[in-house]
Amino acid sequence: MLESMPRIGWAVGLVLMAIPVGAAAEEVSLASYGDGATLVQKADEYGGGWTGEWLLDERPQSGWASPEKRLGPHVFVIALPEKSAVSRLEFDTQSIDGDGRGAKNVRLEISDTSASTGFVPLASVTLQDRADRQSFPVAATAAGRFLRLTVLDNHGAADYTELMDVRAYGRQLTNSPMADVSGTYETNFNDFHVLQQSTSLVGCYEYKEGVLVGGLEGHVMKLTWREGPDHGPALMVFSPDGKEFTGFWGRGEDGVFSGGRWDGKKKSSVVGTCPHWKGDAQTQLQHDLATEGHVRFYGINFDSDSGVIRDESKPALDRLAAVLKAHLDWKLTVEGHTDSLAGAAHNQTLSQARADAVKAYLTRAGIEAGRLRTVGLGATKPVASNDSAAGRAENRRVELVRN
Repeated sequence: MLESMPRIGWAVGLVLMAIPVGAAAEEVSLASYGDGATLVQKADEYGGGWTGEWLLDERPQSGWASPEKRLGPHVFVIALPEKSAVSRLEFDTQSIDGDGRGAKNVRLEISDTSASTGFVPLASVTLQDRADRQSFPVAATAAGRFLRLTVLDNHGAADYTELMDVRAYGRQLTNSPMADVSGTYETNFNDFHVLQQSTSLVGCYEYKEGVLVGGLEGHVMKLTWREGPDHGPALMVFSPDGKEFTGFWGRGEDGVFSGGRWDGKKKSSVVGTCPHWKGDAQTQLQHDLATEGHVRFYGINFDSDSGVIRDESKPALDRLAAVLKAHLDWKLTVEGHTDSLAGAAHNQTLSQARADAVKAYLTRAGIEAGRLRTVGLGATKPVASNDSAAGRAENRRVELVRN
């Protein structure tokens, strides 16, 4: 019997058997929540803890199951954050809930037209019943924004078909700016009011006097939520039209998005407010540094593997400079943090370069260099698991510590 769990390849042609996973550092992960992908069409599902959303969470222990005795075919459509060329696919089935239930024959198509039309074949693959990180090359060269995944059958079980995770790797071909996400969203934690100022996000939600602080990177919101002394991380991904988001929240500093889902649908472009909210990014930043002495400064985005600050992030640094000019007695340590994808030495050098870049920007903005100390901590202090794109996104950050 299926148990509730906490916590989506098709093409005609040659059937490919799984190959060993090789080193592919140049590949970019494309089809997970942490990369900005969203599930825009779900197949029918068992429900409970077995839902299509878990196919994109990069956790092989969580996944999708079909309704009883409806073994296939089952169709999912994944919206990628940008037009992309897919070169490799991965699937997880080790943690299925019974022998023979694992997805077997799977097809993947891609479209650059819409979530319902224009699909061309990418690959047709045969999965093992119980194995993670089953890797397959993609023979076709088509590119697009939407992936259609069809699970055709299983390995012989008469009750359910299950798949735990799917990942796609390749190259993003475009880099489109996200429209302003400011507004009010109806969510499972009541109304969620968010104000975007360049790449900074601040807001509140009408549940236990909740406050939000964070940043926007592509289609991904990286946030810290706070309800009095209770706090934790949250990561949400916007739909291609920017009108909905879906994501996860966690509690405390355990680095796991174990709290549950956090989904929202835009109801107004008016931000709205809450009695307990400070009202804008600069005021919230000043309040947090004054009261907490420590801020995760999400919204400072850098070029890939570089210490170069993106232009989109400079207004956030201007707000920090304004706060420091208003508090001449404050001194800050600027901490650079990375994910763990590269080696320790590389990550330490990169994180130091990013912290130094923030200091250099602030000194050009009129802040005395002696008020600013920098330290690169590499991947030594993760705030989330580096095993998923969602966790890595949370770990790539700048932190500010008031001395």
